[in-house]
Amino acid sequence: MSTLRVAAAQFEAGTDVEANRLAVTELIATAAPTGDLVVLPENAMYSDPGKTQPDLCYSETVDGQFVAALMKSAANSGVHVVCGMTETNADDPRRPFNTLVYVNSQGQLVDVYRKIHLYDAFGYKESDKVTAARIDRPLMFEIAGIKVGAATCYDLRFPEIFRWIADEGADLIALPAAWASGPAKEFHWETLLRARAIENTIYMVGSGQTGPSCAGHSMIVDPMGVTIASAGEAAGAIASGIVSSDRIESVRATNPSLKGRRFGVTPLDRQ
Repeated sequence: MSTLRVAAAQFEAGTDVEANRLAVTELIATAAPTGDLVVLPENAMYSDPGKTQPDLCYSETVDGQFVAALMKSAANSGVHVVCGMTETNADDPRRPFNTLVYVNSQGQLVDVYRKIHLYDAFGYKESDKVTAARIDRPLMFEIAGIKVGAATCYDLRFPEIFRWIADEGADLIALPAAWASGPAKEFHWETLLRARAIENTIYMVGSGQTGPSCAGHSMIVDPMGVTIASAGEAAGAIASGIVSSDRIESVRATNPSLKGRRFGVTPLDRQ
């Protein structure tokens, strides 16, 4: 049996990049005793949901100060980290990428995922300021025998991307998010996290930014759709739980839905 301790840590990022960097490093240190993998929210480096600085487009490359701080914190705490940032796009400086980075427990930047589905919904248009990534390959890595994939926030509303990641053998999918608050939004968040876990018979861990603009409620859901940990709405809260390969095997023996599939997943395009 393989097991992995997972922690989803949440906070509200703002426009003060240095303060965000400090908050993230503190959360990693706080979460480390209960998680070998720490998942932090989307846009953790810089966020301006209230559009207080509408003309500012702050971003960094993955060799900038923010990722350097993640690398140092991961190494100091001996944990793996998945975290969201705004990555400079050399081809379109005004429309950066919404990027996840995976840093291992030795403090090495291993891989990135750039968000595919942009949040053009509920009166918001992310594509005005962010470049959608090409459909290439899932971000996948393995820790202690557990295969981990990753996606970002609004991706959650598109079941195909999670089946795509599950087809690569994922046992767990990490989902950093800045899930906007609003009517029924917390219900959507919990329902969709459970649905993605149930339909793929995998674990889901969602790490969300907190209020007032975002819903928080970071949570870990098992392959049967059971919520095994939830952080509620408070900034600085952490949801921790254990991912077990035995639990996945047991659920798949009871519900072998993946073996009964008659449809596959093919991208509509690769742009």
